[in-house]
Parts: sequence; C-alpha cells; structure tokens
Amino acid sequence: MPFSLHRGDALSVLADLPNDCVDSVITDPPYNSGGRTAKERTTRSAKQKYTSTDAQHALPDFTGENMDQRSYGFWLTQIMTEAHRLTRTGGTALLFTDWRQLPVTTDAIQAAGWLWRGVLAWHKPQARPQKGRFTQNCEFIVWASKGAIDGSRNPVYLPGLYSASQPSGKNRQHITQKPVDVMRELVKISPEGGTVLDFCAGSGSTGVAALLEGRDFIGVEKTEHYASIATDRLTETIRANLTQDDVILAG
Repeated sequence: MPFSLHRGDALSVLADLPNDCVDSVITDPPYNSGGRTAKERTTRSAKQKYTSTDAQHALPDFTGENMDQRSYGFWLTQIMTEAHRLTRTGGTALLFTDWRQLPVTTDAIQAAGWLWRGVLAWHKPQARPQKGRFTQNCEFIVWASKGAIDGSRNPVYLPGLYSASQPSGKNRQHITQKPVDVMRELVKISPEGGTVLDFCAGSGSTGVAALLEGRDFIGVEKTEHYASIATDRLTETIRANLTQDDVILAG
C-alpha cells in the first residue's frame, strides 16, 4: 500500500519510525488560535472556534487546542525535532498557522533544526467581512527545509499564494479541513514517488492529495472518529485511481 495511517499520539508514533524515511512533512497542527490569554484559551473548544453557531455539521472536537503560546511553542519544537530526524537531507516541512501563531511557529521550526524558507498564503474567498476592519481571509503556511535544497531533484515551480474555499456541507468532514486542490499543489514540493508525512492527519486531505499526485503517505491521527474517516478516504482514493497496470492477475 502506498499509505499507512497510525492511530495514536504523534510524538509516540514518530519515535518508532526510522531515520530518513520521508521527503516532506506537510501538516496542519492544532495551533491554538486565540491562545494568548487564559479566557481565549479555555472558554472555547475547537468546534466553537472554527464553526459557526448555526452549523449543522456533526464534527467532533479534537484535542490540543487549549495551550498558551509558550506551551504550543514547546510542543511544536519537540515534534518538529522528531520530524526533522525522519526527513531526508534536502527535504521540506510545511506547517499551517494563523496570524496570531505565526511568530511562535517560525521560532519553533527553527529551534527544531530546520532552515526557515518563507511564508505562503492560503486565501479563503468566503471569509466573513468585518465592519470597520480588514477581513481575516488568509491562513499562512510556514515552510522550511532540512539543509540545502537540490532543485534538480524536484524541478518544480510552485506558487506562493493559493485561493480556495474550505469544504462545506457534506464535503466538510473535519472542523479545520483543508481543500484537496490546495493540498495537491503543496505536496508537489515532495519529489515524484517521494513520501509525505502528516502527523496531524485529521480527515486525511493531505494523504488524499499525496496519493493523487503520485506520492506515498504516512499519516498519524489521534482522534478515532477522524482516523476512521481518513482511512476510508485514503482507501477510496486508491480504489478510484487503480489502473490495469496496478492489478496483478493470479493465474
């Protein structure tokens, strides 16, 4: 199988994986948006933060969304240090974040040993306008590398700005689900046939994108509900894209 999905705590799972087994780490960690004060941090769950009050989606909460910024920075440094060990030299890391946590994310990724390369932007056209204010219609993607990047190994030219709405209605299977179209562009930073790691796999969008773009995938998800959804989506992606060359007939 071109993918494996592990159910459990990310730090524990990553500790059991071998050195130099992935080409890119692409993930959307629970980045504790609004965690600057005790009130912001403890009074709302992930679902309350990221879904509207009239949302009809039966989306379970996920853990890890109530840390303050120092705790988040410490946790992210720990796990990105482990991810650094797993990544081949010249490999890359891409982490989603928002404007509040952008500074601590860039600090943590460098403290973990990565070379910070820049910040990408994901524009969300359907963001809610705010009277008298600028619309907060962007999330950010901090990207970095493990040492120098050999452009000849993966000669792609990728944009730094992506525009797409978050999945909605029956297509929304996770509170903070990312569009597969955006993720398909991002996974191209991994060379063809390479392996992408997402240690906060959620409903599996990174993995689906990786498989569709000819990459292998290693995922880790702690919440049982979302791990089950991710498994189904990844399996269906494989089935839907099988060709005759992929099937071996027994004589």
